[in-house]
Amino acid sequence: MSAPYARPLDLKHGLVDLTHGSGGRAMAQLIRELFVRELANEYLAQGDDGARLGRATGRLVVATDAHVVSPLFFPGGDIGCLSVNGTINDVAVMGARPLYLAASFVLEEGFPLADLAKIAASMGRASREAGVPVVTGDTKVVERGKADGVFITTTGVGELRDGIDCSGANARPGDVVLLSGPIGAHGMAIMACRENLSFDAPIVSDTAALHGLVDALLRAAPGLHTMRDATRGGVGATLNEIAQQSGVGIEIDEAAIPIPAPVEAACELLGLDPLYVANEGRLLAICPPDLAGDALGALRAHPLGAGATRIGRVIEDPRRFVQMRTRLGGRRIVDWLHGDQLPRIC
Repeated sequence: MSAPYARPLDLKHGLVDLTHGSGGRAMAQLIRELFVRELANEYLAQGDDGARLGRATGRLVVATDAHVVSPLFFPGGDIGCLSVNGTINDVAVMGARPLYLAASFVLEEGFPLADLAKIAASMGRASREAGVPVVTGDTKVVERGKADGVFITTTGVGELRDGIDCSGANARPGDVVLLSGPIGAHGMAIMACRENLSFDAPIVSDTAALHGLVDALLRAAPGLHTMRDATRGGVGATLNEIAQQSGVGIEIDEAAIPIPAPVEAACELLGLDPLYVANEGRLLAICPPDLAGDALGALRAHPLGAGATRIGRVIEDPRRFVQMRTRLGGRRIVDWLHGDQLPRIC
């Protein structure tokens, strides 16, 4: 009997074609020789349409995220690790321990298999480093020109810690607003790559899985009220989301917000406000003032929170405004943007 896959995939010169999404032998080969190899774990090895998972003992948190970043590869990362880290972080900032990921791939006909292999390998590394396996997935192929290389949707499942409630609706007047580190690196790394800009100090994406940082934070400050990762729309949009959800105002201090010099220079060159630039390795935490010292200490003791700082406070405001005290002593409203100043950055 002949082997079911007589000729291995040409991962150096081959291209995605429509048969790779057909449900037949070619698709099975793509999954086996590329995705299963790079994402290998006991759950994928089951080989079924879904994964049989262990029994959870507490409440579950589920988050899903579609990734359409352009370009697919950028300084500090690529769409593969971004899709893993981003969804892990969405689960983690809910106060849950990420357990499993599912991944869905939409591939464009003609996409190089070499690039797809790099993306799958990057996902595998990020998944293993985080200790959160990709347990099931799906692959579809669309005609040439109907997509942009590859789109990835990931869904994460996590188990909520006992006694933890980190909703965006929990911010209270008097609470302290903490930021885990300098902002703007992810969005500007992608924008600089997209526009072929170069700077004396290169801008590298901050993409990272934050669940270890969150675990340290919650052990030090279990009474934390709110956490959010400041991704699309940056710190500005994230604070507005929290203010609206909690029915409060938020006041931040411009001088307290850390912005790397290359990011600030790039934003000035492009006419962008760093407050609205996406991050993929930064979180905002809001807690009662008596927990602020412990929370800030826990953040700074972790490598991913070494640059953490206190940037503001929650105030009573029925208008639910986010305001910023400027370096010149004035105030300005940090309002919602109508759209996204940097599209397709996550």
